[in-house]
Amino acid sequence: MGVRSRTVGTLPWEIARKQAADWTQVLILKGPFSAIAGPEGDTWVYPWANPALATAGTGDVLAGLTGGLLAQGMAPAEAAKLAVWAHARAAERVVTRNRWRTLLASDLLPRIPRVLNEVPGERSRRRRS
Repeated sequence: MGVRSRTVGTLPWEIARKQAADWTQVLILKGPFSAIAGPEGDTWVYPWANPALATAGTGDVLAGLTGGLLAQGMAPAEAAKLAVWAHARAAERVVTRNRWRTLLASDLLPRIPRVLNEVPGERSRRRRS
């Protein structure tokens, strides 16, 4: 990509938007306020930061969750938005329940299905697939 990490850190939404357009793909730029950008220039930002997600492997969990939603037939932008939300929500629950300031990526795994089951329409949509 050729962009310095400092630049990505200061202009995440602009970088996400540009790269999504250049690559003609939906892109998730994970960070304190994760950005999802579509190839047409649409950009969504998850507005709540969770420092507990700044740990090794949590991005892999987000990527796997996104891939799983795509494999179930979700549109790329919708899969990305739902994955970012569910990933953050699962982390919030781990931190709140365990009263930890941090977590391991594996701590997210049992929480994600529970979070997804709370999304209206998700449970029945997954069963039909």
